[in-house]
Amino acid sequence: MNRSDRNLSEPRRLSREEARKAQKLSHLEQWKPKTDLGLKVRAKEITDINQILDSGQSIREAEIVDLLIPNLYVEYVMIGQAHGKFGGGKRRIMRQTQKKTAEGNKPHFSALCIVGNEHGIVGVGAGRALESLPAKEKALRDAKLHIIKVPMGCGSWKCNCGEPHSIPFTAYGKTGSVEVKLMPAPKGAGLVVEDEVKKLMKAAGYKDLWSKTWGQTRRKVNFISACMLALKHAAQTKK
Repeated sequence: MNRSDRNLSEPRRLSREEARKAQKLSHLEQWKPKTDLGLKVRAKEITDINQILDSGQSIREAEIVDLLIPNLYVEYVMIGQAHGKFGGGKRRIMRQTQKKTAEGNKPHFSALCIVGNEHGIVGVGAGRALESLPAKEKALRDAKLHIIKVPMGCGSWKCNCGEPHSIPFTAYGKTGSVEVKLMPAPKGAGLVVEDEVKKLMKAAGYKDLWSKTWGQTRRKVNFISACMLALKHAAQTKK
């Protein structure tokens, strides 16, 4: 058997992305819903995530979001920092803390996840565990369970194009010492916001946005929470 024949006989190895999608499909096929909403989604009585969000029903199973939003945008916020001289370590998605006990130091890992469909639906979730991978999985699941519908439009007097590319009006949010003001921007302005907030706005589907902030914005958990509160207030105001 020559080299070409050997390559034809051997099965092609799946890429990491293909293996992840295959694992996800297998998990959804084996999923057994435990809530009435999950049973309706499984039976295809509900085929649109907007039906759930508009009715105000709470999502208690992450598989509901996986079925209704197959191409979900997932991103993690840089809330941690690696060790470095004089506090100059590189930022990372995992935040590590330690608890001193009689047995020794017990490390814990925390993660903050952002999900969205990039068309007006976004969610943020936090996870904490003894290891980094379970913390990321918990944060992803928590984000799926807390998705919301945010308003989209063209609220800038400099634009008036009528297309849903920005926030329709100014919105405010405050968490801890961090206060955020989100303002509509004209088409082509881009996301003029902090880098970690860009992940949130991209997941929500905003393409043009201005912001102004006050307080300790280096605390990314409070920063992202304040932005989410601003979007929630905007959604409630629109209703």
